[in-house]
Amino acid sequence: MTAHIITGGGTGIGAATARLLADAGDDVVIVGRRAEPLLAVAATHERIHAITADAADGVAMADVVASTTERFGGVAGLVANAGGHGYSTVGSTTDDEWRSSLEANLTTAFVAIRAALDELERSRGAIVVVSSIAGLAAGPETAGYTVGKHALIGLVRSVARDYGRRGVRINALCPGWVRTPMSDEEMSVLVQRGDAPDVESAYALVTRDVPLGRAADAGEIAATIAFLLGPASTYVHGATIVADGGSTIVDVPTLAYG
Repeated sequence: MTAHIITGGGTGIGAATARLLADAGDDVVIVGRRAEPLLAVAATHERIHAITADAADGVAMADVVASTTERFGGVAGLVANAGGHGYSTVGSTTDDEWRSSLEANLTTAFVAIRAALDELERSRGAIVVVSSIAGLAAGPETAGYTVGKHALIGLVRSVARDYGRRGVRINALCPGWVRTPMSDEEMSVLVQRGDAPDVESAYALVTRDVPLGRAADAGEIAATIAFLLGPASTYVHGATIVADGGSTIVDVPTLAYG
């Protein structure tokens, strides 16, 4: 018996993934810095177990892996989903903001992967690193976030190159807009600026040029993560999987033509 570990498991994509995996019969350990949302998610399913820890803390993540292994016999998969903000231009980003953004968006994944690698080798397990389409292109005034998400793809490729022959699979997942509490906050910025009258209108605004015409539900992204962790994707390795409703296929200079 083994379990999956999900960082950033208290809300959004992490919480949706935990529920989906638990419903499928897997044990899941969710990790985050805030106990309250973790416990709320864990209360929804007997197979979801919460550990309060900072995914960027090497000692803390080593303890999470050790506790998971002791309780469940090993680690079957890791979802490196923790992330954070980094919303400013290079010129207006302070040193502290830069460090904080890279810690939240990149270091958390690096530390979690490093902590889990030995157990994942033993189980021949899989890793999914949740990046973003911000890992493929740059939005305005998002220097720290954009750089961190781009770097995650490099991290995935490095681990894939070094650990594939040791039995560990790893892939990057790049979602577009997903309805999560963090995205709701970003929609609220558009409402406050007067660009949209409410959050629903803001989502419509930011997805007006998305070929599917909408944001994803967190459960849709969770299903993609479950696929990448599972037996249906055993030859998918070192890949960057995009789940963005078609956003990144759009030829921006042709938008005026409809």
